Amino acid sequence: MNDPGHDHIEEPESDETRKERVDRELGELLQGLRVAVTGVQVLFAFLLTLPFAAGFHKLDSGGRWLFFISLLSAALASVLFITPAAQHRLLFRTPLKEKMLHRANTLGIAGAVGLAIAMTSSVALVAETVINAWPAALFGGAVALSSAWFWILQPILDLHRTRDVTS
Repeated sequence: MNDPGHDHIEEPESDETRKERVDRELGELLQGLRVAVTGVQVLFAFLLTLPFAAGFHKLDSGGRWLFFISLLSAALASVLFITPAAQHRLLFRTPLKEKMLHRANTLGIAGAVGLAIAMTSSVALVAETVINAWPAALFGGAVALSSAWFWILQPILDLHRTRDVTS
């Protein structure tokens, strides 16, 4: 898989060898994933306890679907964020580090999408429970739009702007 950040943009020259660059980039990526995995695991742990809480049985069909979407999205995001670290352990000291770096980048993006879905549906679930349906859609939509803009669309726009400037 290709890393979209390196296909279009020339990096400034440095004294790093290719191996040193891959080592550094993999370390930076794994560190970023450690930050993301903490957040998704807290959300996932909360969601796992929710069905055992008093009042959960009062959720209507829409609330139960929001819960189920939140739970599955948080679980998937956890798997995607943890995969690079698990694969790093399995592929330690093999010549596959650069392949692992590109794969981890893709998994991190997919994990961010899963986390955005989990956060959106969790906020909508809480808003539906506390207020009612239309504010739930409004607040869930605000989370969805915010995460889509900051995590995906803004960086893609930056890539296109940078490509236009360097072309």
